Amino acid sequence: MISFIKGKVFELTPTYVVIDNHNIGYHIAISLNTYTKIQPDKELLVYTVQIIRDDAHLLYGFYEPLEREIFKLLISVSGIGANTAMLILSAMTSKEVQQVIANEDVAAFKSIKGIGAKTAQRAIIELKDKILKTYDISPEMQQTEISSPVKDEALSALEALGFPKKRSEKIVEQILKENPEISLEKTIKEALKRF
Repeated sequence: MISFIKGKVFELTPTYVVIDNHNIGYHIAISLNTYTKIQPDKELLVYTVQIIRDDAHLLYGFYEPLEREIFKLLISVSGIGANTAMLILSAMTSKEVQQVIANEDVAAFKSIKGIGAKTAQRAIIELKDKILKTYDISPEMQQTEISSPVKDEALSALEALGFPKKRSEKIVEQILKENPEISLEKTIKEALKRF
């Protein structure tokens, strides 16, 4: 098992990084959260999970050990594969995933492509006790994310226009905090002004 890889960034995209380690290029799938923390001109240490299938040997990489642990927990749930786990970790930070599970927030999981109601409920049932015991999270903690139809529609529109998802989320959440009753059209217009 490969636990981590350290080396120079040879290639970097929002979904994978190629690390040059002693003239061997390791292709490692990454989440958007990891992507945003990588500095292309610096040496990089990526914590990895290796998955061996009949047709491929795959590496999944994480900037922080916590994200790797959450990934391992997610793929232990029936119905959540490695790619779906990476989608979850691209849509939410590790701490947000913990909070969603602790708060039994099925809707937050269902908002991620590839996660249905049954899978979301199964993930919460199977992982809640582990999350609460291992990471000392209390379910009463307030959620940091605002979830609403206006937010979801605005993010879809901005993504269709080609704006980066993480930046769009921050802008839209800020707009909704300032004016919770704002319409979808005004939210999108205001977001476009702030880019």
